Amino acid sequence: MKLLICSDGSEAAARAVRLGAAVAEACRAEVTLLAITEMSAEVEQIGEMLQGTQRLFAERKIPARLITRDGDPIHEIIQESESGTFDLVVVGAAEKGSRGRFWRSSKTYKIIKSIRPPVLAVMGELTTIKQILLCTGGKKYIDNAVALTGCIAHGMGARVTLFHVLAAPPAIYQRLYEQEVDVEAVLNSRSELGRNLREQKATLEGLGVRVEVKLRKGLVLDEIFREINAGNYDLLVSGSSLSRGRLQTYVLGEVTREIVNRARCAVLVARAAGKSETVTASLRAWLDRVTRRGVRGEKVVREE
Repeated sequence: MKLLICSDGSEAAARAVRLGAAVAEACRAEVTLLAITEMSAEVEQIGEMLQGTQRLFAERKIPARLITRDGDPIHEIIQESESGTFDLVVVGAAEKGSRGRFWRSSKTYKIIKSIRPPVLAVMGELTTIKQILLCTGGKKYIDNAVALTGCIAHGMGARVTLFHVLAAPPAIYQRLYEQEVDVEAVLNSRSELGRNLREQKATLEGLGVRVEVKLRKGLVLDEIFREINAGNYDLLVSGSSLSRGRLQTYVLGEVTREIVNRARCAVLVARAAGKSETVTASLRAWLDRVTRRGVRGEKVVREE
């Protein structure tokens, strides 16, 4: 597994570095630390800040290289993400206010929309991940997110809630619909949703991850944030898709955009799986190693 952890010297970036370091240690990942500043005079200062993290990785036998650059942070992150095969890019997400369309810094949105690897946007002070809410649309396109979530959950001993929101029916059918919304019934059904949820659950459990499936009905955003507020989640996982136009950038749908905008926990935005959007070789190798250990009967769940 390969991580790119980015810092521009801000407090938001410092929080991202701390959480990124925890994920890297738990997943035994190869790490690239990218120190960026728009002021060339500050490059050395930011580099020195990250050297302590690099030494910590070395002491724990985790490969970590340090790159320092001056220039536009978004441009430099895009350039570095394209130069190597990264399974995850970690950035800080500064909050700029509680009004208007965008509460987060516009840099966060631009990075998520512009790079190919999944992006972990860190909001608030968080040094570990123990509860993960994985928002699944019940389709195959979320498979990359499931695989990456499984890696993180396995490494950090976290629980995963597979969460899907069904469309609310007209009021006249409300009572009948309530009888039909049953997790076990859906999981045991032959429907596309049932098959995909079973496969996603099996993928996570195959890595030794504890999984719960939850189904809700109603408006997607309302139900997601109702679940976030009811639970104690450290990480929320959502998806995005590649635009089909001339400019090949990723599109944040309304749901994902609002999740990044309003969430108080860390948010992982993963790319839609497709013919050209498959799990990278390093992540696939990691999954294969863990799966083989599970088949041989070795313990894959961390003791608490």
